[in-house]
Amino acid sequence: MSPYMERAIALRAIETPHYNCAQAITVPFAREMGMTEEQAYAVAGNFGGGMKMGSVCGALIGCLLVLGACGLTDVPMLHRIYADMRSRHEGFLECRDLLLLNSRKGGQKKPHCDAMVYEFIEVTENLLRQHGLI
Repeated sequence: MSPYMERAIALRAIETPHYNCAQAITVPFAREMGMTEEQAYAVAGNFGGGMKMGSVCGALIGCLLVLGACGLTDVPMLHRIYADMRSRHEGFLECRDLLLLNSRKGGQKKPHCDAMVYEFIEVTENLLRQHGLI
């Protein structure tokens, strides 16, 4: 297991302070973004819960924050990320839709959100590795 994944798992287990989905992605990659963990936590604070309004998944946003901070802003690459996510999650990118789908399948919120974080830790790490950034 990678150190990024280990850190994300540890962060999601902490109850206070809470690490939202975006923070649980950005904090493990803080050094790569040229930030402290505290700065990464603060920067991602408003993006959990789909920007705190059920919009785009916070784990996806966290991934995009890390990639952007590391200079990966290629539009076709980003569109592949969105298409891959849609293919794995019945066409959805938005927190409210993902949570509703999970609920309809009998799932609980925290395990679902944890799984989204772990999925996007892998996506982020793989892209950074492919581009020689880690």
